[in-house]
Amino acid sequence: MMKDITLSPAGLRIVKLLVGQPPKTVAGLIRSTGVTRTAVTEQLNDLVAARLVERSLERLPGRGRPRHVYRATDAALVLFANDQQMAMSALWRAIFDICGEDAAKKVLRRVSRTMSDYYSQKITAKRPLERLRQLISLFAGEGELVELAENHNGRCTLHRRSCPFASVADSRQVVCRIDQEMINTVVGRHVRRVACRRDGDPCCTFEIANE
Repeated sequence: MMKDITLSPAGLRIVKLLVGQPPKTVAGLIRSTGVTRTAVTEQLNDLVAARLVERSLERLPGRGRPRHVYRATDAALVLFANDQQMAMSALWRAIFDICGEDAAKKVLRRVSRTMSDYYSQKITAKRPLERLRQLISLFAGEGELVELAENHNGRCTLHRRSCPFASVADSRQVVCRIDQEMINTVVGRHVRRVACRRDGDPCCTFEIANE
């Protein structure tokens, strides 16, 4: 099971830098980690062998030499999902397979309401932005990689770099919609999804208007 893989602290740090981010070069990882090229390269080789990181060749414009870039694989996302999330993803796959999509949607909406109630009872803030901050803190406490950026245009952007639903089939974006419904309900305001991992973006990104 991928979650049972034991990583060194250095390897885990590199995976965290790659998850939910555009592909990075060795030079970029050296700058982020502050360690030597040899150390970064050794860790990357181990992560590629473990299928947690994928290496590809990027051709630069003009006559520059191609360079290798590295990205986290979907398998790496499992490292940041707790056992409850993994069990839920497996359950949803089974519901789709056995009951069909229409019945699965009804079940997932009920699950969304249950999840909304679970997180809402842990949140004390009244204002939507503060409720979003507390929700992000709960996600982080469960092991997710999440970041909130407050932009100059009066909007806040939530980068959900890891994904608790990574093991659900890509074609079933209904799971993503149910997840967004849960966030909307807990925050108390429409949180707009502006990028989605399922569409090839590095991570799912949401925006909420600042108050």
